[in-house]
Amino acid sequence: MSDTPVRKIIHIDMDAFFASVEQRDDPTLRGKPVAVGHAGPRGVVAAASYEARTFGVRSALPSVTALRRCPELIFVPPRFEVYRAVSAQVHVVFAEFTDLIQPLSLDEAYLDVTANKAGLPTAWATAKAIRARIRQETGLTASAGVSYNKFLAKLASDHRKPDGQFAVTPDMGPSWVEALPVAKFHGVGPVTARKMHALGIRTGADLKNKPLAWLAQHFGSSAQWYHDIARGIDERPVNPNRERKSSGSETTFERDLIDPAEIEAGVLRMADDVAGWCESRQMFGRTVTVKAKFADFRQVTRSRTLPQAVVDADVLRATSVELVRSLYPLALGIRLVGVTVSNFVAADERTGMPLFTR
Repeated sequence: MSDTPVRKIIHIDMDAFFASVEQRDDPTLRGKPVAVGHAGPRGVVAAASYEARTFGVRSALPSVTALRRCPELIFVPPRFEVYRAVSAQVHVVFAEFTDLIQPLSLDEAYLDVTANKAGLPTAWATAKAIRARIRQETGLTASAGVSYNKFLAKLASDHRKPDGQFAVTPDMGPSWVEALPVAKFHGVGPVTARKMHALGIRTGADLKNKPLAWLAQHFGSSAQWYHDIARGIDERPVNPNRERKSSGSETTFERDLIDPAEIEAGVLRMADDVAGWCESRQMFGRTVTVKAKFADFRQVTRSRTLPQAVVDADVLRATSVELVRSLYPLALGIRLVGVTVSNFVAADERTGMPLFTR
């Protein structure tokens, strides 16, 4: 029997973060379908309120599609400086409860509360206290997942959204995973989910029944990860000091796209995601890479290394669009696009002005 204590991991996810900030700051938007983004023909939804989500409006959706789904949708331009400020407030709250904080984005993070810095009786009570402090400090709600590893904590945080929490205990973890659809697993995107479905894998139990060698044959280097999570196993620590070599974001479209305007809307959304991360961490790189996956699953990348770090979101947006345009004309539709910034530059090496201004 191992003497290693069971880890207590909390995943905190702010509810509809960007849209909720806008509704908080403008009372006329409360209770209405709101999209953060731009309504133009090349616009894309950066975030959607829960009222908008009931119409099928979600992030990365082209704005014209969002308006077709919800003609009453109200678009508001993003205010990333405000979102970063609110995120900083939330992280101050986190630090009251633990020193082990691993941010994932402006609106979510893993916390390891095994050491019980706040002296609360359980991780469940700690999660409730964190959510109450966030509401007190920001006027916003957050959802929480509590478990013994990161994979389960993240799954759990989706289980009672918005403004709720859910716990997956060690005695329920493996059986709970078996009952879940694999499409809900973090790390199983829409394309992988479709592949699993085609192979007869629809639930965690189906995945658990596949031998590791079989998974390796069909999923390559991801086989061990799928083998472990099907059993509720995830040994990754909450690492507040992990060194990032790149920052990227990608999206799989609901259908294969051939229209350049729709493709570029997706690229711009991914560029904005990456720009927000870089600005929030003050980490900027010189190399921009755009990835595209075609309908036949062939994948291509296009990269450009700039003479100085990309410190302006407009530079990243413009470079990303130029890179994806190098793929035209298209012989096949595109099912996925991604944008990554790498080749990070130290703060004291960021000389010169941005290539473009806002």
